[in-house]
Amino acid sequence: MYTLYWRADSGAFAPHAVLEEVGAKYILHHVDTTKGEHRTADYLALNPRGQVPALRLPDGTVISESAAMVLHIADAHPQAGLLPPPGDAARAQAYRWLFFCVANIYEAVLRFYYSDRYTDDAAGCDGVRTAAQQHMRDSFAIVERALDPGPYLLGARYCVADLYLGMLAGWDSAANGVAGCPRIEALCARVRERPAVARIWAQNFPN
Repeated sequence: MYTLYWRADSGAFAPHAVLEEVGAKYILHHVDTTKGEHRTADYLALNPRGQVPALRLPDGTVISESAAMVLHIADAHPQAGLLPPPGDAARAQAYRWLFFCVANIYEAVLRFYYSDRYTDDAAGCDGVRTAAQQHMRDSFAIVERALDPGPYLLGARYCVADLYLGMLAGWDSAANGVAGCPRIEALCARVRERPAVARIWAQNFPN
């Protein structure tokens, strides 16, 4: 059984949804960051950066990084078809877009919402946020162009990169980075309609 160290409205959504998609047995262990539980010695032993999520695999191994989690779960349950076969060119594209989302959109989201972590000058926070917002918009625009013909990043085939993109777009209400990106909005609507995702959406995005 998997254990997902989780809190709402965090990067835990993506591995949570993949666990649902593959039908895996798992338990959620809530990490209350408002009480500093992510900074305790026990949690730092799981994830030294104190970030949520962390995932304990059935054999007891613990991994961090939500993108690594979704790839591993998909690989451990190939019958769910959430990734193309190893060595397939479509799998390379799935890697490409998943890592693009992590390195560009997720990174910009963090700078936008947590600008104080990226400067030691309080007066510089607005500049950090503005630059992050533009980076987010530019990155979403690249994905928007790639979704032609769509409807998914791999064309007709749904994969974990679509789910990850849906999570990032779900955080976008303040930055408004997906404005003018109708293909991304349509992809996100499709992702949310999937039964596995619909079951847990409100749990992960309570607002």
